[in-house]
Amino acid sequence: MRPSPNVTKKATNITLSSDVLSEAKALGINISQTCDQFLRELVRKERERRWQQDNAAFIDAYNQVVEDEGLPLDEWRSF
Repeated sequence: MRPSPNVTKKATNITLSSDVLSEAKALGINISQTCDQFLRELVRKERERRWQQDNAAFIDAYNQVVEDEGLPLDEWRSF
């Protein structure tokens, strides 16, 4: 998930292990960009996990219907 070009950024303070921070800086790693990308992916995964959790009953019910009755329009599938 890439940010849109119009994303507003906000300065923040975070605490990082000094050894990792020093090594990342020595390697030329952009700390802000790396943290932003990692956090963006973590947020995406957590939203997906929560969506699956919130919709688990419906998904289970739908899967049971498909198991019992087959897929809708299955008789017209050509593959």
